[in-house]
Amino acid sequence: MLFKNDRFVADDWRQLREGEYAPPAGHVVFTLDWWLQERDSFAGSNTPLGLRLEPDARLDEIADDVSRFALIVVNFPKFGDGRGFSQARLLRERLGFRGELRATGDVLFDQLQALQRCGFDAFEIADPATLRALEAGKRPATTHAYQPGLSAEEKAATRPRAWRIAAL
Repeated sequence: MLFKNDRFVADDWRQLREGEYAPPAGHVVFTLDWWLQERDSFAGSNTPLGLRLEPDARLDEIADDVSRFALIVVNFPKFGDGRGFSQARLLRERLGFRGELRATGDVLFDQLQALQRCGFDAFEIADPATLRALEAGKRPATTHAYQPGLSAEEKAATRPRAWRIAAL
């Protein structure tokens, strides 16, 4: 189920399967490999495009294309795989991605606030315990953070730390 803007919503996007042709219109999510092979066929197109990234994706391969996407889906194949957190920060801060950034895969309740702080604004929730908690109105909350998140308020309220790396 798709959780966005603090509620469950309908998902208008469809994952394109391997070997499947892209429809001329509609909200379709491409794999990175598919996109790299077929991106030229979308030159000048106004069709909303989505991209799915795996944890080992090299973001430099899409740096020039980021503005073409309305949605980027970052897969978390395992709870302990944190590479998607870094991908989100790089997409938002370094590559300037302004569209919907969605976490999918093994996304658990305890991760939601950290995912939001890294730039995610939508979550595909499959975990039964996380679904139950969100449906019951529970929301994760942390009152103190070690580092600022992406919001301007958090950046302004947190003084610089000597250990913080200047650029991601």
